[in-house]
Amino acid sequence: MSVNNKHLATFLLGAAAAFGAYKYMKMTDEEKEQLARDIKDKANKLKDSATDAEKQAMDYFVELKSKGAEAMKEYMPKVEEFFENLFKSGSKTTTTSTTGNTPTP
Repeated sequence: MSVNNKHLATFLLGAAAAFGAYKYMKMTDEEKEQLARDIKDKANKLKDSATDAEKQAMDYFVELKSKGAEAMKEYMPKVEEFFENLFKSGSKTTTTSTTGNTPTP
């Protein structure tokens, strides 16, 4: 039986969990309460920063959508008409190109 990275990672995570449990058992009640408060504070800060990031991302994508639509209308006016026709009719347009070259046997 060989030891691979998966086994080594499992062993290290188990050892870290055992060490954490040992340290937690040795703590006084005041230290445990302080640890719980610290973890709760850090979790709330993380939640607040994630909420802020979500709001910023939504604002960015709304702005990107409107600016992208404006740019498409300005630089490619026929594209809007093409997509409207494509999605309204449900038909698929195909283009074929002919080069005039035919293979010789």
